[in-house]
Amino acid sequence: MKIQAKYLLVALFLVAGCGKSSQHEHPDHEASYNNPNQALYDQVMDIHNQVMPKSDEIYQLKKEIKDKLTASNLTSGQRKQLEQIVSELDSADHSMMDWMHKFKPLPDSANQELAREYLENEMERIKNVRELINGSLQKAKEELGKK
Repeated sequence: MKIQAKYLLVALFLVAGCGKSSQHEHPDHEASYNNPNQALYDQVMDIHNQVMPKSDEIYQLKKEIKDKLTASNLTSGQRKQLEQIVSELDSADHSMMDWMHKFKPLPDSANQELAREYLENEMERIKNVRELINGSLQKAKEELGKK
């Protein structure tokens, strides 16, 4: 049941995110010309779109690590290491959900300087999310002997 709820939650975020950003994903040429921040917005969304699909991979690797934790022949050090990897996977997944929930780009009619500053800050935040996700996935894969 928890698996279905997780997939439903991810699907809802994707649908909600797609609906809100559609005005920015396919702007007409005149709107892009009048909004100098569109390129920066597109870069932020490109990074989001690169790492968001990795949620399923996070979930699967976390499940495999948890399965490995049930082995009785683990030392306390090995158990602690596996628990740390699960924690990092959770943190990475939550950081993406948190970023998506808080991402509220300013409307095109807003002060362009403020809009640019906001997008630059969001660029740093989504880059950090990308690092967390990719780093936690790499650790989990190494632990499981995957590439």
